[in-house]
Amino acid sequence: MSDSYLQLVNSVPAGRVAKALGLPLPVPLRRYQSGAPLIPGPVLVLGNGAGADTVAEVLLGWNQDVRRHAQPKERIGAVIAVLDSVTHPDALSAVMLELGQSIRQLARGARVVSVSRTVAGTVDPAEAAARRAVDGAVRSIARELRGGATANGIVLGDGVGIDTTSAVGALRFLLSGRSAFVNGQFISVTSDRGELPAVVAKPLAGKIAVVTGAARGIGAEIASVLRRDGAQIVVVDVPAAGEQLMKVANQTGATALQLDITRPEAAQRIIDHVRDRHGQLDILVHNAGITRDKLLANMDEAKWNQVIAVNLAAQLAINAELLESTVFSDIGKIVCLASTSGIAGNRGQSNYAASKAGVIGMVECTARVLDGGNRTINAVAPGFIETEMTARIPFGTREVARRLSSLQQGGLPVDVAETIAFLATDAAGGINGQVLRVCGQSLVGA
Repeated sequence: MSDSYLQLVNSVPAGRVAKALGLPLPVPLRRYQSGAPLIPGPVLVLGNGAGADTVAEVLLGWNQDVRRHAQPKERIGAVIAVLDSVTHPDALSAVMLELGQSIRQLARGARVVSVSRTVAGTVDPAEAAARRAVDGAVRSIARELRGGATANGIVLGDGVGIDTTSAVGALRFLLSGRSAFVNGQFISVTSDRGELPAVVAKPLAGKIAVVTGAARGIGAEIASVLRRDGAQIVVVDVPAAGEQLMKVANQTGATALQLDITRPEAAQRIIDHVRDRHGQLDILVHNAGITRDKLLANMDEAKWNQVIAVNLAAQLAINAELLESTVFSDIGKIVCLASTSGIAGNRGQSNYAASKAGVIGMVECTARVLDGGNRTINAVAPGFIETEMTARIPFGTREVARRLSSLQQGGLPVDVAETIAFLATDAAGGINGQVLRVCGQSLVGA
């Protein structure tokens, strides 16, 4: 469902009226387009340490126009605040205040990215305070930006270099149009594993991916984006959605598997299908999910159990068999769909929120099991996304949910798909056990 208000306020007469009345002024977001520039203008790199020099060298390698100080009246496409060597809160002010001055010069759709280090393992209270302070500052900056600009951060583990593959991969993702609806978030890079793609435009070339719940909506968009990025796809959905599943398969050149993932044999059927058709599985996207919303006082056993079975128990069962299978690649990636409802809760969704919070717990625990190897598991938590499901929300509630994000609009299925595609790449090999929200910096929605 399209956002009529967004379209209206971006017309000249209505936009002026909305501004005069103090109404929200969302703008169309800068999303990925093949052949478009990575960044809409020069990149300002702030910081005086070796890390800032390294970031500048990376950007120059991407043929970007790099600045170390903003030029007067120049529109800036991105600002990168490199704070990886900060050891005391006093050291933050110079970079942050310069960043504040540059915000006035940001182009539409600009990006602000911080680079800092994890608090985990830090024994110096002042150093821990400085590192955590970056988080609060960036999340606040994200709420101050306008014109579709976003602010996010990369958090490096101790001993992880700023030029580590996954740090570089995360930087490119956050600067690009692929991260349009990711705002106020942090990507933690915990190891130096991973490999940058030989062809930037096809980061999943040669990969085999399975996408569950792929017949429509977000699932169909995930299949489309993974295929665009070079992967061969297996799309999975229930037999009742077979006709629509075949349409998606035809559009993406995929093979289709009609399957109820809650069946005891579901994991083995996926493994057998992949083995027979492709030989190996590189990427599994757990997208299948349902809602059966009711206040808990009105919830019955069937509604509770159905949601847990599809959204959580099926993922647990499939993962258990897949991780023991020789079909799953040694550098395989699992990406699971969580939800902001699983983080903040949502009225009338106790079963759904439980299932999505459970997904997050599963991801965090499985990541520890995988730690030390080259496989990863991560989750993406969408907020309010424009889908058939959210289109059924009453008008007033839907409008409030759209405007409460920092970007003052709902996301699109492609925003979720882009984030999943990034986490599925080899460049994300040093990112494990993370939950990345795609919500425009809001805790509203499903």
